[in-house]
Amino acid sequence: MPTVEEKAAFAERLKFAMRRAPEKLRGGTDLALHFNLRHHGDQPVSPQTVHKWLSGRTIPTDDKLRTLAAWFEVDVHWLHYGPSPSGSTRNVPKPLARGEKYPLSPETLELASKIESLTPHHRYLVQELIAQLYGDADNS
Repeated sequence: MPTVEEKAAFAERLKFAMRRAPEKLRGGTDLALHFNLRHHGDQPVSPQTVHKWLSGRTIPTDDKLRTLAAWFEVDVHWLHYGPSPSGSTRNVPKPLARGEKYPLSPETLELASKIESLTPHHRYLVQELIAQLYGDADNS
């Protein structure tokens, strides 16, 4: 039986994995809808069940954990239990490698549209900020 702390830690890992997903998931209802499209089990999950996952009140069954892990491209063990006690970080999800592209999402397109509508000077400032945070910072 998982402890309260284990359930809360699972909820945090699930929320982290959701933020990395290509789809914009706005909570338990969205997660339940998208989950049910992917899970091939007997019964769909309800938004209330997913809310229990996200609030740390329960942890999904193994088959549902496998569906979540495959969908979010994370290790099942990491999602359920967290990093392995051996200290190995190979199971912890990482950002995509430099040069790899994230899937286009409505949020990405909206952001690109907003940047494109800026004045040339402001676009330059955004490019410089991104270079400092992502690109050029790696070369120093």
